[in-house]
Amino acid sequence: MTSDTVKADPTVVIDDKNSKDGSHYDSASGLERNASQGEGELDDNVAQVTDHKAERALCRKFDIRLMPVLAIMYLFNALDKGNLGNAQTDGMSKDLKLKDGQYNLLLSIFFIPYVVFAPPIAMLGKKYNPARVLPILMFTFGLMTLLSATAKNFSGLFALRWFLGMAESAFFPLVIYYLTTFYRRGELARRLAIFYAASNIANAFSGLLAFGVFQIENTHLEGWRYLFLIEGACSVLFALFAYWYLPLSASQASFLNPQEKALAFHRIQVDSSSTVNERFNLRESLAILKQPTSYGFLAIESCLGIPLQSVSLFLPQIVQRLGYSTVKTNLYTVAPNITGAVMLLILAFSSDFTRVRSPFIVLGFAFTFIGFIIYAAIDDVQAQLQLAYYACFMMTWGTSAPSVLLSTWYNNNIAHEGRRMLLTSIGIPLANLMGVVSSNIFREKDKPKYAPALITTAAFGATGALLAGCLGLFMWWDNKRRDKKFGITMKARDVSTKKLRDGPASGEFRWYL
Repeated sequence: MTSDTVKADPTVVIDDKNSKDGSHYDSASGLERNASQGEGELDDNVAQVTDHKAERALCRKFDIRLMPVLAIMYLFNALDKGNLGNAQTDGMSKDLKLKDGQYNLLLSIFFIPYVVFAPPIAMLGKKYNPARVLPILMFTFGLMTLLSATAKNFSGLFALRWFLGMAESAFFPLVIYYLTTFYRRGELARRLAIFYAASNIANAFSGLLAFGVFQIENTHLEGWRYLFLIEGACSVLFALFAYWYLPLSASQASFLNPQEKALAFHRIQVDSSSTVNERFNLRESLAILKQPTSYGFLAIESCLGIPLQSVSLFLPQIVQRLGYSTVKTNLYTVAPNITGAVMLLILAFSSDFTRVRSPFIVLGFAFTFIGFIIYAAIDDVQAQLQLAYYACFMMTWGTSAPSVLLSTWYNNNIAHEGRRMLLTSIGIPLANLMGVVSSNIFREKDKPKYAPALITTAAFGATGALLAGCLGLFMWWDNKRRDKKFGITMKARDVSTKKLRDGPASGEFRWYL
């Protein structure tokens, strides 16, 4: 099979109730062709497959086979990255005799290798296939978490956090790229949301797990060490299963028949990638950095990173201000994280339904801004306990959705696989790099209110909303300009991605808003 044709068996005529124009149905691939088309040729001008029943059946197979495993993998990824906050509430700093500021250094050091190693590891992941590299990364970060239970001092845990950052650096970018090889652009946001919701569930589950583990008594090990042991061991074991389970690609998926493989190829060719399974070329991929909009996306990622990491790393400390015990503090982080996952799914499904991204990203940032401002404005939390706790909910509503939708947004607008992978491997680590800022604005001397940190986080939320709104308006204006220039009104989904290798340089290019 080449990137230009799909070999087909003889066609059969579709029933008139499904076809009014003499089109034919390819029994091998599930694709509809016009009567004027030659056998085996695909219509490059139409980014649609008209056998929607076959498409839905194919997507269901992908959903059942891929999404649960990837979601569980990301759940453990989030657990292993964020469990330091839970360990801190159980006296980890005291047990390891950490000095003032060393806990913040443990948080910060994770993000240095996380950013530095993300692009090269992501490139290797594309070359050697995400289905193989993702489980290897999972095995590694699980092992680092497992070894963290043996840490005796600051130096040992510091080194393990460095390697943990390396192992987790390219995980999310590779998952996004992997899913773009199975799903259309308009199907991606809700799948990524289901996948990313695992992060919120992980934060909630981490609180529940910590709640249970920290009640273990009469043991030689501290509770926080048990937390690392349990979470690390689960990651290592599941990685072995995922290595065997994940399909290398749709064309090599044993659960698809030849007809479904042909249909899967065509879907991605016309509505995801300009060339499916293209060999990675660094020089061609770097061309994405010549597009001004790339820097707009990266600026929004930077604004997103601080609220995202503030909630991920410090929600237990934020909730602790409400006056609960260590055990209850971890328990009270569960509900905000669960509702954060629900809000993520609502916004992502709405975004896919309307085929627009930017308004929902702006809404997510607005939730972040309002939540942190409310919490920062409360002086006496005991007098306004319900309002303060409600603000914690708004914080989680506004951090997850923009992350998923932003990644989906720029992946939707890049048809070249290498450029898509490169920008994703820069953007997502850049957002996480802002965790260095988050981990240093929540200072011990500012507790329990952490007013400077809350105000700083709110400011980045407001800036992110402004940038996302402006970029969305620019894309809308540019689409109108292109329609007027070429005398035809088109939307992004009307153009086959096979024709969009050069991005905005192509006259037929339309922004996915």
